[in-house]
Amino acid sequence: MSLAERISSIEDYDAFQRGRRGSSPAGSLRLSFNPVGTLAPPTAATEPVGAFEVSKLKRIFQVIIATTYCLLAAGIVFGYAALKPVLVREGVYRELCKKEGDRVHDCYGQELRLNLMFTTAAVATNVCALPVGTILDKYGPRVCAITGSILFAAGCVLFAFASQLPFDGYILGYSLLALGGPFVFISSFQLSNTFPNHSGLILSMLTGAFDSSSAVFLLYRMIYEQTAGSFWTKPFFLSYLIIPLLILLSQLFIMPSHSYKTVGELVAEVEEDLYDDADVYSTDPEIQSNPTLLASIVEERRAHRESVANEITELLGPKGSERHAQREETKKENSGVWGALHGYTALEQIRSPWFVLITLFTVVQMTRINYFVATIRPQYEFLLGSYSKAVRVNSFFDVALPLGGVVAVPFIGLILDNTSTPFVLTLLVSIATVIGVLGVLPYMWAAYMNVLLFVVYRPLYYTAVSDYAAKVFGFQTFGKVYGLIICLSGLFNFSQSALDALTHRVFHHNPRPVNFLLLGLAVVVGGGLVGFVNMRRKALRREMLGEEAEGARETLMPGGG
Repeated sequence: MSLAERISSIEDYDAFQRGRRGSSPAGSLRLSFNPVGTLAPPTAATEPVGAFEVSKLKRIFQVIIATTYCLLAAGIVFGYAALKPVLVREGVYRELCKKEGDRVHDCYGQELRLNLMFTTAAVATNVCALPVGTILDKYGPRVCAITGSILFAAGCVLFAFASQLPFDGYILGYSLLALGGPFVFISSFQLSNTFPNHSGLILSMLTGAFDSSSAVFLLYRMIYEQTAGSFWTKPFFLSYLIIPLLILLSQLFIMPSHSYKTVGELVAEVEEDLYDDADVYSTDPEIQSNPTLLASIVEERRAHRESVANEITELLGPKGSERHAQREETKKENSGVWGALHGYTALEQIRSPWFVLITLFTVVQMTRINYFVATIRPQYEFLLGSYSKAVRVNSFFDVALPLGGVVAVPFIGLILDNTSTPFVLTLLVSIATVIGVLGVLPYMWAAYMNVLLFVVYRPLYYTAVSDYAAKVFGFQTFGKVYGLIICLSGLFNFSQSALDALTHRVFHHNPRPVNFLLLGLAVVVGGGLVGFVNMRRKALRREMLGEEAEGARETLMPGGG
């Protein structure tokens, strides 16, 4: 289950609970991904629309289109391990190998610069969380996706002509491809509200498309090899401009310019007229003094409410919102840390151990993940002592990476919804430890097991961090807090270049010392995080029991008097 799934559920639950408590719908707020702004009622330019206002066929078409372009554009830069051999054969940065020998696959200068290209793109993807949220909240999904298509197109053009440019077009072009992805992907989250009863399925499709998009470069490499290199990078990236063009056209003519309303907003919509009625009746003297006019307005409002209520009921299904709220209540109880810092300011949350520890853990794990993606082939060339075996492991990884996310998504949802947050964190640290141990063993079976665990762990880890942030910090500060976690972690990914240098220069291509270093940091920081969260979970449980006991005493005392 992706970031979108976790937060959509929390937003819907909280909004629905506000409606049941009798809060004014006018005061209900949407989840904001804006890390620098504040939660506020939507402006006219971004006012959400109800899914029932759009035909069912068009909504189905919108979901299919979004899934397709996410598959082709959202996260293709993470297929770097598949693209890298093509770039090496094409002689990209080959001039850096002049003093390093003639073996194409044993060139430190070329290796380091290509890895820097991927590292920069990975950092750009994470830092991009800052502007994406702002643009999405202020201008809506259409402007956000169009921005992404323009960035993606610019990346394709730069990468196609990089060898002819007077500056390094490869790094800039790949970074623009990375920047375009989140704009396109995150702007699609709101499509889960097109069919609220199937929101989980829609978000799973979008998440699966994002994870599978890394296969684009795998397919290209297969075509490149089948054509003996005649379909090289320039014609490929120029022909791939059709994708951002299709995204642009779909946004202009098919996709919604406004976000769809959530379950909570749909429930609140019916109630909104009631509040409006009360205001009109109590403040308008003309209506109060004219019974005929009053009756006409009442009948008109009643008919409108019934029409909207019927359409929403058809959209949600019988008692759909109640079942949704019940499911979210169960998830809340299972978590054990829900609401730990809800209601605190973003600054107070950022200063807490909850934030510091999860940020440190994210820094270490994100570095490990991207370092492995960038260096899998040279690592296993050293560990296995064979270039051909390393190629086999790399090829297996290229196929397993996109498939792993798709296969893991439903199981990740089950784990996060039915287990406690301390359990999830313990699972993350345990799997990370096993991966670290397998990553230093010089055996083919260990290499394959490492890859299989890695491709499942990667989506679990990213989803678990967003799940933790939403449950602990709450949706009101989510944009700021989660955005800062990912941004800081992304910036620390530049340390990957230093790790590359250590591996090649200091340790003579031996990846074990760096892997042991990262493993040790993961165990220490992860162990500290698990210990702290488990301790606080018990404290929160005691506080809750104390509040329940106090409430029971206050209830019984009047009767006992």
